[in-house]
Amino acid sequence: MTTVLVTGGAGYIGSHACKALAKAGYTPVVYDSLVYGHEWAVKWGPLERGDILDVQRLAEVIAAHRPAAVMHFAAFAYVGESVIDPAKYYRNNVLGTLSLLDAMRAAGLDKLVFSSTCATYGVPATTPIREDDPQAPINPYGASKLMVERILADYRVAYGLRSVALRYFNAAGCDPDGELGEEHDPETHLIPLVLEAAAGLRPSITVYGDDYATPDGTCIRDYVHVSDIAEAHVQALQALQAGAELRPAYNLGGGAVLSVADVIAAASAVTGRAVPVAMGARRPGDPPVLSADASRAADDLGWRPRHPHIEDMLASAWTWQQRQGNLRPARAANRTSAI
Repeated sequence: MTTVLVTGGAGYIGSHACKALAKAGYTPVVYDSLVYGHEWAVKWGPLERGDILDVQRLAEVIAAHRPAAVMHFAAFAYVGESVIDPAKYYRNNVLGTLSLLDAMRAAGLDKLVFSSTCATYGVPATTPIREDDPQAPINPYGASKLMVERILADYRVAYGLRSVALRYFNAAGCDPDGELGEEHDPETHLIPLVLEAAAGLRPSITVYGDDYATPDGTCIRDYVHVSDIAEAHVQALQALQAGAELRPAYNLGGGAVLSVADVIAAASAVTGRAVPVAMGARRPGDPPVLSADASRAADDLGWRPRHPHIEDMLASAWTWQQRQGNLRPARAANRTSAI
């Protein structure tokens, strides 16, 4: 079977991509430092431990497994931390990608699917966001991803690298079969935090602002099932292998475009439990609405969300949490990411 190197393949989205790759007939080789990834999430191919900054280790793994392509998920992804410690993010996310590209070039490996983000857009002037709308990130995390997109564009021209960046919006849910789930430490994503509040593992979920210019006053975001994101990566890889002339980047979203209050209400309905809510002040930089125009991914990749309903995302995440027994302990800080 064709081998694909998956950097960050022990993480939330990367592990789901590995399952999708295996289902499509590929062998995923996970390259992960396990700083944030989990060894238990590596189920469909070998695990090679290593740092994304270690060019020699990357070269050894590529030489040993001879992959046909790379899926690049390895990145630090805490927005708030990136503001406090930008050096960490530029070093890992940007220099780490350069290390990977150096190892790929040395091995003659020329196909890459890159895990990008809607954070490259910053605060949009209009929604839904299209791929050619201005990119003006407002934090070092988003800036680091945009820098990588620019690097890939330059490598395409100079070295013939065939790459595509997938900019996804709010990844949500867990593997419908219950084999994989979301496990971050610290947890910052809205849905797992809401479900922890429903389960009594934290006193409440904090909603940051209820006075936005939206129907219920809370921020509106675009939620896309993690398994759909994984499938898009496989479709992008297959298009690259087929020699398709892809655009440099595609949005992944357009599934469940809902307010924070809508998600909380849906979580209560799915779990049959009340979700305690605490109101907080607005956070700087949170746009009222973020949503994607994903029509290009549909046109060029044939990608359409198979799990577009928030109830499916919540139900799969709730099943995962319940199967874990004693989930992660409640934390003093009720942090959530609206982006």
